Amino acid sequence: MTKGLVLDFPDRVLDTPISEAAITGVATGSALLGKRPILEIQFSDFLTVAIDQIVNEASKIHFLSQGSQSVPMVIRAASGSGTGASAQHSQSFENWFTHVPGLIVAMPSNAYDAKGILVSAVKNNNPVIIFEPKSLYKTAMEVPDELYEVPLGVAKQVQSGDDLTIIAIGRMVDVAKEVANHLSYGIEIMDPVTLSPLDIDSLAASAKKTGRVLILSEATQQSGISAEIFAQLIEAGFDGKISRLGAKFMPISAAKSVELGQIPTQADIMQAIDTLLS
Repeated sequence: MTKGLVLDFPDRVLDTPISEAAITGVATGSALLGKRPILEIQFSDFLTVAIDQIVNEASKIHFLSQGSQSVPMVIRAASGSGTGASAQHSQSFENWFTHVPGLIVAMPSNAYDAKGILVSAVKNNNPVIIFEPKSLYKTAMEVPDELYEVPLGVAKQVQSGDDLTIIAIGRMVDVAKEVANHLSYGIEIMDPVTLSPLDIDSLAASAKKTGRVLILSEATQQSGISAEIFAQLIEAGFDGKISRLGAKFMPISAAKSVELGQIPTQADIMQAIDTLLS
């Protein structure tokens, strides 16, 4: 994603050794010194190596300093499956980081949002992690040259409908759109955009309008962000039918034929919709 950037900004781009802990630690320090570093972590799986710097340092400093210091740092991390990269390079850990106060966690579903989220993140005075679905890197869409912002903490309505709400995260947005195109039901698709803070008000408003909700995530379903959205919808007063789909509770396979069936498929989604609408 940053290929050739060093040629345009030779004094601002640092080609580092692959040590995620060191990269994150240096960036945290530079943010404290007034810079606004943007880190590129090639695989979000290896945020595990940098988790101490992120969770115990970057996210805490604003609180520990009674607001006198901040860490305006952006972490871009390639996330998820769909590329045949196997078990150690295909995981989705966004739910881990939504559990950490002081971190903003976002996940774009297309190139337009990816740019707008990045601009908003750079302007934000808090550490922001952007989980970028790897399977979307080779997709194309028109993106304006000028700067624009996609606001953090605001969910987006992708399409309107009256029969059922799909809350789709990351790459699942495109999958949901494909499914909706094959159905005669009025499917409303909501994209949270930011997973922490979560715009539960917008999601709940859509849920209450349609009365039925399906939550889609590429991450492992067990203890995933879909469970948090599920719980917050109930707490917000939603009393309709609700279900969720996520990845199977197993490591991602290197075999493409197996990998494609480990995350929610169109057939899985159609079956879940039929159940909710029955």
